[in-house]
Amino acid sequence: MYLNELKKGQKCTLVKIHASGKLRQKLLDMGFIFGADIEVVREAPLYDPMELRIHNYLISLRRTEAGMLEVEAV
Repeated sequence: MYLNELKKGQKCTLVKIHASGKLRQKLLDMGFIFGADIEVVREAPLYDPMELRIHNYLISLRRTEAGMLEVEAV
């Protein structure tokens, strides 16, 4: 399952990042590391971007980027 498939209020754990280069580094710098707990806080009216809670921070992420994050539902 990928992060962009989750809906508001759902929680998950990061399993793998399917990105490379600068985008992969950007995601790692924002705290998207193996085993991180993630919660979908809300979605924009047109569902892009989505607001996520990770490591007690709120982060907005585009759905295309979220689609590169493989997660496991909690």
